[in-house]
Amino acid sequence: MSRMHRIIACLVDSLFAAIFSALVTAQVPDASFKAPPPQFADAGRRAKLKAAFPEIDRIFKAFTEQAHVPGASWGIVIDGELAHAGVTGLRDVASKAPVEPDTVFRIASMTKSFTAIAILKLRDEGRLSLDDPAERYVPELAKLTYPTGDSPRVTIRHLLSHAEGFPEDNPWGDRQLADSDAQLTEMLGGGIPFSNAPGVAYEYSNYGFAILGRIVSRVSGRPYADYVAATILRPLGMTSTTLEPGDVPRAKLALGYRWEDGTWKEEPILAHGSFGSMGGMLTTVPDLAKYVGAFLSAWPPRDGAEIAPIRRASLREMQQVWRPAPGAVTRDPSGQLQMSIGGYAFGLRVSQTCAFRHVVAHSGGLPGYGSQMRWLPEYGVGIVAFGNLRYTGWGKPIDDAIDALARTGALQPRVVQPSPALVDARDAVSRVVAHWDAALAANIAADNLFLDDSAERRRAQLDQLHAKVGACTAPSSFDHVENALRGDWTITCERGRLQVTITLAPTIPPKVQFLSVTEAPTDRPPPQATSCPRQ
Repeated sequence: MSRMHRIIACLVDSLFAAIFSALVTAQVPDASFKAPPPQFADAGRRAKLKAAFPEIDRIFKAFTEQAHVPGASWGIVIDGELAHAGVTGLRDVASKAPVEPDTVFRIASMTKSFTAIAILKLRDEGRLSLDDPAERYVPELAKLTYPTGDSPRVTIRHLLSHAEGFPEDNPWGDRQLADSDAQLTEMLGGGIPFSNAPGVAYEYSNYGFAILGRIVSRVSGRPYADYVAATILRPLGMTSTTLEPGDVPRAKLALGYRWEDGTWKEEPILAHGSFGSMGGMLTTVPDLAKYVGAFLSAWPPRDGAEIAPIRRASLREMQQVWRPAPGAVTRDPSGQLQMSIGGYAFGLRVSQTCAFRHVVAHSGGLPGYGSQMRWLPEYGVGIVAFGNLRYTGWGKPIDDAIDALARTGALQPRVVQPSPALVDARDAVSRVVAHWDAALAANIAADNLFLDDSAERRRAQLDQLHAKVGACTAPSSFDHVENALRGDWTITCERGRLQVTITLAPTIPPKVQFLSVTEAPTDRPPPQATSCPRQ
């Protein structure tokens, strides 16, 4: 090959290499906005939380004595695992048989979330849509007389979130549990009155979840109980959980009671029937801990393999408010303001309080039983409790148990992590704040930043701040990261501190769309985040 040919070949190779490199670069998307998942900061957190377990046992035992609950079982779930379990009292009053860790209790309306999972699994498989009219699968509903001419047809989404407009039916619904499929069909054929137009208000409906159970059966082609067992219970290893009371060995079953005339009176065990999808499940604390653990494991959103029984995104979807309910503001015995707002998700209740911005829970009550499960997704902690007294009310003792966990100092949420883009923006902004650099400022600014306040004006504001606080040193950490693209930090200066807050724009790459630089107060610590005022 001649020298000229070698030169031409070399140039061609270089050209192809440059083109290939450009194509590869163009095909690699900017992922600098992707942040690591939130993490717990305290490596000793679980051991510290464990210190509260004896107090929680005392709380629950004292409650059962005060409320005349014959027997109870409870558990604390941490990071998806049953970290502690406790029992007290009798599962069978007549024989004086004690409650044991594997004693089976009926959990009533906590069944609704199992029904919701079944519906979402069918949705994820493309076999139905949440916005399908329910009458597509339950033809009897096509004959309903709606309350207004402009009412929408009842959808699956309405039924999942108690927004279908049927009247609240807690006392009535419990007694329909054992109705046969034929009885449900006959009942549907007779019509359903509406207390509201569909889609405008929250009203709790057991009837609606009985209809969802029928939809699960129709779409899956299997009896509701069989479908739930195959797709939810067995994949989660819930081997002691069933919808059939007859499947529970007598020596494992907690009998149900009412406290009346100064004594416990046994309640008849209601059979599984067409209303089982609203409240028929029986389970143990170890089994339900696995179930609660599945919901907790859906947080935080992250990469990685999926787990049973449905996608993490669908489990998180179940834990979001879909139908708001009236909120409440009260005062505790000390006069401190208390808030509870939220609504119904899909088979679960979601609320926000002064202490926790995301609480997921559901209680269950039937003649003879009362239960509750509650968890804090951001904290990785949940509590389950069962009692064999009619409508055992676990709200206050679980509140007290969470307070006991909080007193350990280890009940803290995961810490949100910054994205690489936010870290780079922090470092660049800190350099600009410390020593104005027009070129760097222009490079990191979104197109609105210097239109909202000109670069000259922002530089003048920084000069005024430096005249007060002197020269500043850029930090290497955030004070607070709200999300992957928003955070704030403190810059230490010779005669004070500067507080800096940024938000990045919805552009690739993300650039600074909001920038605030103010003098930080030196005479008081940063305010503690709280949802409620102190007075």
